Order: sequence, then structure tokens, then C-alpha cells
Amino acid sequence: MKLIITESQKDRVVEKLIFKHLDKQNYNQIDVNDRIYFFKNIGDRFADIRFDKSEGWCYIQYDLVSFFSRMFSIEESDSEEVIGRWVEHTLQMEVKKTYFPDPTIQHFT
Repeated sequence: MKLIITESQKDRVVEKLIFKHLDKQNYNQIDVNDRIYFFKNIGDRFADIRFDKSEGWCYIQYDLVSFFSRMFSIEESDSEEVIGRWVEHTLQMEVKKTYFPDPTIQHFT
């Protein structure tokens, strides 16, 4: 049997799988100074995701973007976009812009 999947179907499946994976992480959300930080563990030094409520910017650690890109053989920009949609869905706030920093630099805590 041959199964044909359109690009839009693939995108929806990948999005569902990424959302499910992120939901399973049970992120600790810490709200400080108009920013929401997503930490896997309270003692972690760096947040996986930071959302700036006033600007609508979503900063995502490179390792997280890279993980999904490798797992689903998709572009990093596609991973970044889906993670941004997950943040929107989770917080019920608009993400205006997503950004993932250079992997050699730790930009935020």
C-alpha cells in the first residue's frame, strides 16, 4: 500500500507531535518583570524559552530548535515557528516574533 502525504498534512502532523512533546515537558513557567520563562527544572540555569509579554518576542534556546529540526528533518526556521505557535497556544498570548540565538552564546537566564 502506498501512502501519499501532502506538505500541509505533514506540517500538521509535525506540529501536533512537537506540541505533544512540549506539553510532556511540564515546563515550569516563571513570570518575572513582564517576561515568562519556561524551565524544565526550577534549578536550571537557562530557560528553554523566554517570552517577552510587552514586545511579543519569543526567545528559544538553539538546542530546542535544533532537536526538533533533526528529529523531523525540517528546517530550523520551521521548528522555531512551530515552537512559537505552541507558546501562543500555551499562554493564549500573541507571539509577534520568534528568535533563537547563536548556539555558541548563552543569551538569557
